[in-house]
Amino acid sequence: MPHRPAPTLPNRGARAARLLAAGAGTAVLGALLLGTAAPALAAAPERPAPRVAAARAEAPATVTVTGSGSATAAPDLAILSVGVEVTKPTAKEAMAAQNTAAKALLAVLREEGVEDRDIRTDSLSLNPVYTQTTGGESKVSGYQASQAFSAKVRDIDRAGQVIGAVNGATRDAGRVNGVVFDVSDPKELRAKAREAAYRDAYEKASQHARLSGHRLGRLVSLSEGDSLRPGQGTLPSLPADEQNVPLAPGEIEEQVTVSAVYELL
Repeated sequence: MPHRPAPTLPNRGARAARLLAAGAGTAVLGALLLGTAAPALAAAPERPAPRVAAARAEAPATVTVTGSGSATAAPDLAILSVGVEVTKPTAKEAMAAQNTAAKALLAVLREEGVEDRDIRTDSLSLNPVYTQTTGGESKVSGYQASQAFSAKVRDIDRAGQVIGAVNGATRDAGRVNGVVFDVSDPKELRAKAREAAYRDAYEKASQHARLSGHRLGRLVSLSEGDSLRPGQGTLPSLPADEQNVPLAPGEIEEQVTVSAVYELL
C-alpha cells in the first residue's frame, strides 16, 4: 500500500499574526472616525446663560430736593471798623502824624473797656498824593498815611459811646468805616437754622412723593451748603463833636441750605 504524506497543519504563529493585523486595522479606522467627529462636537453651540439683568430688581426712583432754613437771635457783639488817615507834605510827616493819631485811637478803645485781644490792625498804607499842574502833568504834592482797625465791643449797649469816643480822640484824622453786629457763639443759631432747612427738605420730598403716587422711602444722601449771615450794618464817617452815636442792632439771622435725595417707594 502506497505511503501518503501527512496533511500540513497551518502554523499557529502565522494565524495569530493575521488576527493581530486585522485588529489593528479596526482600531485605526475607529480612531479616524473619532477624529472626524471631534470638530463637530466642539462646534456644537452652548446653551444661552440666563439673563442676569432679569433676575435683578429695578433701581428705585428717587427725588432730589433743596431745603432752606433760618433762625434769628439778638446780637451780643458789635465789631467796629475804625481808623485814622492823615495827609502831609512829606512821607515822614505823614507817618508821624498817623502814628500819633493811631496811638490816640488805641488808647481811647482801651479806656472804653475794649480788650487788647479784641483789637486788630486790618490795614496800614502810605501813598503819594498827586495833583494836576496847569501844563497837564501830574506831580506828587504830598503823602497820605492811614491805618484801619477792627474792634470788638462785647457790650453792644456801649457801641455808640465807643464810636463817639474814637471820633473825639482822633479829631479830623479819625475814620469810622462801619459796624457789624453779630453773636459771639453762632453754633446754636446755626443748629436751629440747619434743623429748619432739614424739615423744609423733608416736607418738599413728601409732597413730591404724594404728587407722583409714591411713598417716601429712606434718605439716600444729604449735603449742606455754606451758611449765610446777611444784614451787616454800616455807618459813614462821623463829625468829631458827636460823642454818642445812636445804633439799632436789630436781629442776627443765620441761613442754611441742604440738598437731600430720598427713595420713592
